[in-house]
Amino acid sequence: MNSYIWKILLGLAALYGVLVVATYVLQRKLLYFPDPRRTSPQSLGLAAVSEKLIETPDGQRIVAWYGAAAAGQPTILYFHGNAGALAGRGERIRKYLERGRGVFMMTYRGFGGSTGYPSEFANVADAKQAYDTLRAEGVAAEDIIVYGESLGSGVAVQVAAEKEVAGVVLDAPYTSIVDVAERVYPYLPARWLMTDRYETLRHLPRLTAPMLVLHGEADAIIPVAMGRKVAQIAGAQAGEGRLQPTRGLVTLVTLSGAGHSDHHLFGSFEAINDWIDNVRGEVRSHQQKRPAE
Repeated sequence: MNSYIWKILLGLAALYGVLVVATYVLQRKLLYFPDPRRTSPQSLGLAAVSEKLIETPDGQRIVAWYGAAAAGQPTILYFHGNAGALAGRGERIRKYLERGRGVFMMTYRGFGGSTGYPSEFANVADAKQAYDTLRAEGVAAEDIIVYGESLGSGVAVQVAAEKEVAGVVLDAPYTSIVDVAERVYPYLPARWLMTDRYETLRHLPRLTAPMLVLHGEADAIIPVAMGRKVAQIAGAQAGEGRLQPTRGLVTLVTLSGAGHSDHHLFGSFEAINDWIDNVRGEVRSHQQKRPAE
């Protein structure tokens, strides 16, 4: 091999090395796509929704929107995806409130008026504080449904693994963000590079609440196979017999033709509400049958 070819190979290796280093340094820019604008819920016509500010122990301010539940209804503690902010989920909030559900939706650092910069550690810590804030509002643990949308599914499982909740909805979940990155960037050593890993499968064994896994079959961002894997692993854990009779049940709903963020057009809203009603009914039935202590 002559020196000219060696120079080309060395040049390509150097360029690849620069690419790897740049990816490592900028990895969170490739993972989080915030809309930093702070919007009031009233500007979207959400008159029953108020803005809550969560002050974190490290001095940051997290913006959340809260619409209280009607009597006898649960509250959805909602963790959104990796792009946009709260305003882009305004119609979802409206629909749940119209059904009587409460909604508490926080946004991540750097999104929608929240200060700081997003990371897995910060997002999960803030999410747990959002849960505590909701409890401080007087919402009982048995009335909280944790909802994770896309990236937020990896936040939701970590909250539900530590906090008592009535149920968990995972909307387009992944096995880990590392697995997603390897699909998107097959030419990069993502498994070695990534700091924010959101390893969903690792946290599933600690979940005990009923779970709904929802996925569009035409999802080109997070393949439906990942949602099925999450449901399979969660179902296997639930089947170990260590859970209460009405808990640990896993429901998988896949929607033919639905993509990553359009499944509301394919019946997901109805599926979620039906599942919530069923879970609530089963829990109440179990409580009624439980012998007095």
